Amino acid sequence: MKLGILFIALASILAGCGKEPVPAAKIERPALTLVAGSAAADGSSIYSGEIRARYETQPGFRADGKIVERLVDTGARIKAGQALMRLDPGDAGLQLGAAEARHQLAEADAKRYRELRSKGFVSQSALDAMETTLKAAAAQAGLAHNQSAYTTLYADHAGVVTAIFAEAGQVVEAGQPVLRLAQDGEREVAIAIPEPQLANLKIGAAAEITLLAADDHAAPLAGHLRELAPMADPASRTYAARVTLTEPGPDVALGMTARVRFTASRKHDGLLIPLTAIFQQGKQAAVWIVAADRTISLRPVQVAAYRDDGAVIASGLAAGERIVSNGVHRLAAGEKIRVIESSGAQ
Repeated sequence: MKLGILFIALASILAGCGKEPVPAAKIERPALTLVAGSAAADGSSIYSGEIRARYETQPGFRADGKIVERLVDTGARIKAGQALMRLDPGDAGLQLGAAEARHQLAEADAKRYRELRSKGFVSQSALDAMETTLKAAAAQAGLAHNQSAYTTLYADHAGVVTAIFAEAGQVVEAGQPVLRLAQDGEREVAIAIPEPQLANLKIGAAAEITLLAADDHAAPLAGHLRELAPMADPASRTYAARVTLTEPGPDVALGMTARVRFTASRKHDGLLIPLTAIFQQGKQAAVWIVAADRTISLRPVQVAAYRDDGAVIASGLAAGERIVSNGVHRLAAGEKIRVIESSGAQ
């Protein structure tokens, strides 16, 4: 009985060895794809900024003292030569009086020495010393007179007061800013340029400026890039820039929000694809092409430009061809994939 069971089991094993093994089903790798067909735009960028005066100064007194009067307010329009603030003139007046007294004494002494010299009672060297003393006293009197005039701060240019830094009763030092003045004349838009966009901009680049407060149907204002900082701001890592308005117009007020649009000087013709679709082989760029049977092949392409919104393909890719848009470094040539439509498919 046991021998019969063993014979049956051995026969089953031999029968199983004679059959070919069933191959395991090959798993297709899922891959995000899209159909190439988006034409590259002109690469224009829009930046938000603020209307500013090209020339802004921060006047200060040329002498120390206590402010006794502020004659302007923030937002006031002023004329050249208009008084802005005044210091206490007491100390300056005393110094002027003392200097003038010394000058008058030196003049009297010099006059007496000249008479004595004409009569031979003093030497020429003594007269020369007295003349030098007179010149020094005259210089001191002139300096004291200037210091007395410095107690009133006058505007060097016409403009608008945009900020006040000191008030009546405050003691200030010579040269300390007491207000900020935006001069009349040119108006600009102060903007910040991100580092990736820096290479696309040059001094003099044409720009269109749109005011946030302007009517939706108003034509944009013309301008050009006048200034671009050579170093990035350490906090924001952006580059400060100034865009001059060609014809500001009466509606352009300081502090207004403006949008600046630059048009790249060089337009790129080609197809725009995601940067993640580029497979880099040394210096040669390539993309994975998806065939009708869902097999993939690597094809070299010519990249005209790399931009924030993607890569511009100049040649090697035709509109309507399906490419792999993500995970390109995990694929192999001839592999069949499971197509997943990318959300950015055209």
